[in-house]
Amino acid sequence: MTRPAKPIVRVLAGTVLAAWALAAVTIAPGAARAAEKVRVALGDVVSVETLAMLVALERAKDRGVDYDLTSFAKEDLAIQSVVNGQADLGIGTPYAVIQKSKVPLRILYQVSRLVYFPVASNEYATWKDLDGKPFTFHSRGSGTEAMGNILAKRNGISFSERSYVPGSENRIIAMVKGQIKATIIDLTNKNKLMAMAGDRFHVLPGLDTPVSDEVIFASAKWMEDNSAQVGVVIEEMLKLWREMAKNPKVIEEERAKRNLLADQPKEVLAEVVPYYVEGVKEGLFDPEGGGRETAKSDFEFYTEAGQLQGPAKDLKVEDYWDLRPLDAAKKALGG
Repeated sequence: MTRPAKPIVRVLAGTVLAAWALAAVTIAPGAARAAEKVRVALGDVVSVETLAMLVALERAKDRGVDYDLTSFAKEDLAIQSVVNGQADLGIGTPYAVIQKSKVPLRILYQVSRLVYFPVASNEYATWKDLDGKPFTFHSRGSGTEAMGNILAKRNGISFSERSYVPGSENRIIAMVKGQIKATIIDLTNKNKLMAMAGDRFHVLPGLDTPVSDEVIFASAKWMEDNSAQVGVVIEEMLKLWREMAKNPKVIEEERAKRNLLADQPKEVLAEVVPYYVEGVKEGLFDPEGGGRETAKSDFEFYTEAGQLQGPAKDLKVEDYWDLRPLDAAKKALGG
């Protein structure tokens, strides 16, 4: 039996790829007709946490929308690659760039919510104890930094210096080794840290209101020129997110079927089902993919975090989101 081809994934550590491979794709009935693969820029590593997104892209590929995925070590590089026209779809947190950039970018879909947990060494019993101390984030302008800004502001403190270590799994390793003492990490790695060194670290109070962590976005021009491709991708995202809400194990079923993450050790693959079961339970994934009310909540969060210039009530949803593909997907799928 022939195994499905693995998705093309490149990892860029510090520079944006200037040239991209082009390839013709065979389009299934009703799908987009295009001469090129959709170039997707991910501001993170391909991992268990990004697997659902990869499954949705593979399903879109089944319908004739092929893609190349580039994984960047820094989220701002992924966003910049879309701004520069070197990628078509981006996955990250682009609100600040949308406000500042002369290139009109628009958000299409909420991939995940900011369900993260601030953790610290036991020597920092409260947020007040972190006043004037160093703090580590995922990357500049990321959801973790926005969350840290808000929590510092609400607790009346400031950090002495900021460092950036991409990947929650890398930050908990650094914590266990004593290299960093306070950071913000995702659900899975919070559980790992507590299991490995719960006697040395604890979880600090976080935020209650869920907002966007990662979204899919594109330039307005590319969207208009490739509306059929966009429609297929967003429809497959919404379909999968709704399936996942009812049956989180579908992600592992699709991973095994498509031989995704085949280079990962068994102990990593064993985390897929627990991660998505708990993620669905904790509200990490919105089964409706975001929308107008999500955008308004994001405005409030990111203005308070200092990453958007407000006031939030004056920001217009249509300046940041294009809801047409998501609305069309909901109509096609029902609801």
